[in-house]
Amino acid sequence: MKQAPLYEALLNHIDSNKWSFHVPGHKNGHLFEKMAAPFFQSVLPMDVTELTGLDDLHHPEGPILEAQKLVASFYQVEKSYFLVGGSTAGNLAMILSAFLDGDIVLVQRNCHKSVLNGLELAGITPVFLQPEFDEDGGYPLGVSLQTVRQAVELYPDVKGVILTNPTYYGLQQDISDIAELIHGVGGIVLVDEAHGAHFGLKDMPKSAIHNGADMVVQSAHKTLPALTMGAYLHVNSKRVDIQRLSHALQMVQSSSPSYLIMASLDLSRLFLENISDIELDNIMNQTVKIRKFIDSLPHFQVKAAPSGYVLDPLKVTVQTDREISGYELQRLFEKEGLFTELADDRNVLFVLPLGPIPHLEDLKKVFKKISNQLQNYEPSEHNGETIHALSSVTKLTISYQEMKRIKVKPISIEAAEGLIAADAIIPYPPGIPLIAKGEQITSKHIHQFSLLKKKGARFQGTIGHEQMYVFDRT
Repeated sequence: MKQAPLYEALLNHIDSNKWSFHVPGHKNGHLFEKMAAPFFQSVLPMDVTELTGLDDLHHPEGPILEAQKLVASFYQVEKSYFLVGGSTAGNLAMILSAFLDGDIVLVQRNCHKSVLNGLELAGITPVFLQPEFDEDGGYPLGVSLQTVRQAVELYPDVKGVILTNPTYYGLQQDISDIAELIHGVGGIVLVDEAHGAHFGLKDMPKSAIHNGADMVVQSAHKTLPALTMGAYLHVNSKRVDIQRLSHALQMVQSSSPSYLIMASLDLSRLFLENISDIELDNIMNQTVKIRKFIDSLPHFQVKAAPSGYVLDPLKVTVQTDREISGYELQRLFEKEGLFTELADDRNVLFVLPLGPIPHLEDLKKVFKKISNQLQNYEPSEHNGETIHALSSVTKLTISYQEMKRIKVKPISIEAAEGLIAADAIIPYPPGIPLIAKGEQITSKHIHQFSLLKKKGARFQGTIGHEQMYVFDRT
């Protein structure tokens, strides 16, 4: 059996392709801006289209199909798909294939914006589930079984649930009880597992696909050596309509998928298969040592998993005991050439590699330097104020169908209390909406926005970070 069927098919094609009279226009790299040609030249011959022997992502019969089967075999699921639009494409396709217009669906409130976009495209009636909150860490967790049970009692016609597990901060919950509850009322369980493509490896958390989920998406590019936008969608249930799912994927993905991305997905699976137990042991030991090192430095604290959650070893969330926001701390690291995954008002998140950390001693020097710099800041006076809502189960004020018929207008965010958001306000990263489209804006929303803005957050959905769009119902 071929080890990387799509990658090997591309190599064979390069050997036989003397002349390119097809798209793309760079013609195997012969046409390219000279300034950048040295950086791209080696990979451009693989940037091809659906040619003889290279298969078709939207109707796979050859090396793409074979590569996807190998992925499914590795993850021990019924079927796997390559995604060239990231987990965003997977979330959209899962939602469009699983639900019908008007269906009531439970949705974890701290979901990615792509989930909200999927709800809108499908015309779903979402019921938002407020997650638990880590007061010490200052970030949202998963939803409790009690909250899901309450929602099912309020909305017995629910058709399914959409969970985000693990969280962006790498905190995973066991969803088996939630899945059992939803399946018991005839619903389907979808999980955005974007940050869990490495789950299932030795000493790593167990994937939700083996804990009751019917479908999950995983961003291979987040923790595996795949190109950006490369992701997997896994199916492990007879509740999934494969025809509807395949059709949805065709609708939300490009008809000209990147063969470079697909080849990297093929090779990422091979990379996982070839990691030895010794290498995994070394990776785990490295994660433990780096966490202990950071935590041992003055003014740094590495956050642990709260009770009931498992922490992804590749995620390291760092706080400080000084009066400095996570955004400011992130900028201190960036000045030293260390770029992190995200910052929020209190934390900086580091994503460790699934392999050796390069230049480890130089890295430690950076942490020591910034630890010393933090002495110049005042001790933290954090008052326990957190960025989260109160209601455990909520609905949109108006439906997605109604939204299409109402005009919008811009307004100062400070003056928007009581109005209905016409666009989501999203601190990015992590891409979790502070205000969802269709939600009534409260004084709490405005206060939280002002607090995040003051601390240096970046937002999507605002007009110059001062205004937002609301529905004009006058």
